[in-house]
Amino acid sequence: MRPSSVFVKGLQWDPEYSCSIEQQQPIWQDNHVANKALRHGERSDDRRSSNRMPITREVRYRVLGGKQRVKQAGCGKTLNMSSRGVLFTTESTLTEGEQIELAVSWPALLNGVLPLKLVAQGRLVRIEEKQAALAIEKYEFKTCGSAGL
Repeated sequence: MRPSSVFVKGLQWDPEYSCSIEQQQPIWQDNHVANKALRHGERSDDRRSSNRMPITREVRYRVLGGKQRVKQAGCGKTLNMSSRGVLFTTESTLTEGEQIELAVSWPALLNGVLPLKLVAQGRLVRIEEKQAALAIEKYEFKTCGSAGL
């Protein structure tokens, strides 16, 4: 049984804003591989040090140049996330190695009232057509303004 809300250090998890794994489209074409990756305790060939979760959220990204200057911006969706990285869709093809700031709509409310966003910065470590993988170097949670992300 799932509680209606969970409080963690001033954050309230709101089930209306959360996504369940059962409701999402499979990330991988082969459902067997997706199911195997989600099971705890199984060893795989994946060398990542943190588990990826299939979370779909709206994102805005900014490609940063020197002195935090914005070179390019766009929108997309997360495909999966972990404590160390995010795989997300892009509007255009990005370049591996670029510094990125990524704002992700977060499925929790601060004090049960204010919507939050996760703002992460890092480098793009893998690029595929219209997809990019960000290695998170630093992050913080911020409240969303009236404009959202």
